[in-house]
Amino acid sequence: MRFMTEERSDAMPKKQMILQAMTVLGVVFWCFLGTATNPGVEIASGGQGDPINSVPTEVEMPGTQPLEITNLEDSSRCFNCHGNYDHGVEPGHNWAGSMMGQATRDPIFWATVAVAEQDFPGAGDICLRCHTELGWTMGRSEPTNGSALLDADADGVTCDVCHKATNPNDEEFLGEQFTPYLANDEGNPPIGYYGNGMLSFWGGNAKMGPYADAVARHSFEQASFLRAPEFCGTCHDVSNPVTGDLAHNAGAQATADPVVRSGIPGAPVETKAAFNNFPYMYGVVERTFSEHMASGLPGLLVSDYNTLPTELQAGSIQYAYDQAQLAGRGGDYEDGMERFFTCQTCHMAATVGKGANKKDAPLRRDLAQHDLTGGNYWAGETIKYLDAQNKLVVGGGLSAEQIEEIDDAAIRAGAMLDTAAALAVEDDELRVVNLTGHKLISGYPEGRRMWVNVKWFDGSGRMLREDGAYGLMEVLIDGVPRQVESILDLQGGQTKIYEAHFALTQEWAQQLLGLGYAGDLVLSYDRVTGKSDCTLGELGEQDPGTYHESFHFVLNNYVAADNRIPPYGMEYEEARKRNILPVPTDQYGNPGVEETYEYWDEIDLNPPDSAVRGEITLFYQPTSWEYIQFLYLANNEEDPFLGLTGRDMLDAWLETGMAKPRAVATAEWEGSGGGGKIIYRRDGGTEVDPLSAQWIKP
Repeated sequence: MRFMTEERSDAMPKKQMILQAMTVLGVVFWCFLGTATNPGVEIASGGQGDPINSVPTEVEMPGTQPLEITNLEDSSRCFNCHGNYDHGVEPGHNWAGSMMGQATRDPIFWATVAVAEQDFPGAGDICLRCHTELGWTMGRSEPTNGSALLDADADGVTCDVCHKATNPNDEEFLGEQFTPYLANDEGNPPIGYYGNGMLSFWGGNAKMGPYADAVARHSFEQASFLRAPEFCGTCHDVSNPVTGDLAHNAGAQATADPVVRSGIPGAPVETKAAFNNFPYMYGVVERTFSEHMASGLPGLLVSDYNTLPTELQAGSIQYAYDQAQLAGRGGDYEDGMERFFTCQTCHMAATVGKGANKKDAPLRRDLAQHDLTGGNYWAGETIKYLDAQNKLVVGGGLSAEQIEEIDDAAIRAGAMLDTAAALAVEDDELRVVNLTGHKLISGYPEGRRMWVNVKWFDGSGRMLREDGAYGLMEVLIDGVPRQVESILDLQGGQTKIYEAHFALTQEWAQQLLGLGYAGDLVLSYDRVTGKSDCTLGELGEQDPGTYHESFHFVLNNYVAADNRIPPYGMEYEEARKRNILPVPTDQYGNPGVEETYEYWDEIDLNPPDSAVRGEITLFYQPTSWEYIQFLYLANNEEDPFLGLTGRDMLDAWLETGMAKPRAVATAEWEGSGGGGKIIYRRDGGTEVDPLSAQWIKP
C-alpha cells in the first residue's frame, strides 16, 4: 500500500470555498491597519484583558484544542513497562535522551521563545504546541511565555502525544477536533493538515500503535498512521501563521500558490491562513517533512533499494535498508505491510527486541527503535550545564539516569551525522552527496550550518591556505573583549557554506511600522561589535523589493537564500508547491516543471599553484556564534520568566565547547604542485573510484 497523499481532489475543499471571493477579487485589507496601535497588545488581548493571557487569532491553529481531552498521561507511567530493562532496544531509555524527550528542557528553545514573545505577544503558543504538547493540551500554555508549565510537562514530546495521535483526515479514527478547528481541508475525502503540531487526539483510553497482536496492560488500537510520514510531518513542517496571514507575501516564496487569508489583525480564526490552507503554503520556517515528501524516497519500497543509484546505496539509506532486513521480509514489516523509505525507516530504524518488560511481550524483528535520532549532538551538554547551575526553565534536577540517557543520545546523534553525506574528488572538483531523505542540512535553519573546509599543503608539509577556516575571533560581549569561535570568512569566495537565510522585506517592514512597531527594533547585529546592523525603520526606508536578513523567526517573511543540497528525486513542482525551492532556484541542475533536482553539489576546489595535497572536511555545526549573539542581544530581559534565557544560553554556549563542529565526511586531493593530479576519496585509508561517493562504515 502507499501511505496517504496530499494531492487535492477535483472538488474544491469547503474551506477554500469560504474565502474564494476574497482571493479572486484580490481584496486587500491593509486599509484597516493605518491607524492600528501596537499589534502585539491589540491582537493578543482582543482589545481587552491581560494580553499575555490570550492567544491572538493569528497564532491559533486547527486540531484538538486545550482541555478538549484531559487524559494525556506523563511518560513516567509508561516506564513501568516500556523502560528499565534493555537500554539497547527499550523505548524508554532511548526516547528519554532524544531531543524529542528533551524538547521542553532545551535552552535554545526557550531563548528563541523569549524573542518571539517580544516580537509578537502570544507567538510563544506556536512553539509550545510542539515542544510541550502535553502541557499545551492540558491547558498550561497560557501565559504563552510558558510560565504556567509544570515539571511534569518537561519531557517534551511525550509517549501519549504520539500514541494517542490520529490522522487528522479522519481516515482511521475520529480524533477530538471540532469546527472551526478541523485540521483538514474538509474535502471529499478530507486531506489532513500536517504541520505545526496540529494534532487530532484520540479521546478514548486506548493507546495507538502499529501492531495488531500487542500484549498490553492497557487498551490499544492498531493504527497504520504511526508508520506514515505524515505522522512525523505533524510537527516537522513548521509554518508561521502570523506572517502567513498578515505579511504582504504570506511569508511564502515568490513561486507559491495563492494563500487564502484575511490580512486583518484580530479577525476571526475562520478567516485566517492557518484555517484555510495546507501548512506548507504559507509562513516558511522549516520544511523537513515537505523536503522528504517532495523527494523520491517516501514512494520507494525498501525492497526496491537496489534500484537506487549506486552512490545512494550508502550512509543512512543503507543503514535503514540493512535494519529493515531483520524482519526477514525483504524490507517489508514483519506483519507483511509494505515498508517505504519514510521518516520512521531511518529515524526509528528497525531492531530485534521486546517493546515491554513483560514475559509475554512478543519478540519483534522489526521493533521501531525509539531513539528518534537527529543530528543534534550538542544540545544535551547545554541542558546538563544549565541544570547544574539550577537555570533550566523547566525540568531541572536531572538524575544520574537522565544524564546517562542524554549522553547516549549524543553518541547516537554523532553516528547519525556520520552517515549523512559522502565526498568524492576528481581532478579539481569536489562532489558532496546527500545521503539523507531531506535537504542536507534540514530542520530549523537558524544557526545550523554545514561547510567545506580545505587545508592546502606544499611538498614540505607547509600549509599554504585554508578555505572555510573555523577558529578564534575577538568579539565584544557587554563591551568586554572575548574570544569566540566561528567561521572566519563568512562571505569569502573560497568558503562554501550550506545554510538557509531568512529575512524581512521592505514592504513587510512598512506594514509593521504601520501597525505600531518601533522603528528602532534591531533586525541584526554586527557579529564582532554587537552594534545594530539594521533596524526596522531603516529597512522600511529602503527601496521596494529589498530585504534584510534576520534571526527574528516570528517576523521573517522571506527566504533570502537556501543552498542546502536537495534529497534524491526532489521534484520541482512538488518543491514549488511546498515552498522548498532552492534560492536562487537555478541551483542543482535548474530542473524544469516535471524534472527533479540533483541530490549532489559540485565544487571547484581551486588549489594553490604549489599545492601537492589537500585535506577536505565537511563540517556540521548545530548552533553558531552569530545566532547565540542574536538571542542574547535581542532579549530585552523584561519578561520575568524568560528575561535571562538569552544570557543563560550565551553562558551555556561559551562553557560547553561553543557547539564544536563535527566532521561529517572527509576526502583528500593529491597533485604534483601544478599538474598531473591523482585524486581519490579517503575512508579510513580505503581508496574508492572517483565520484562513487561510496560510504564505508568504520
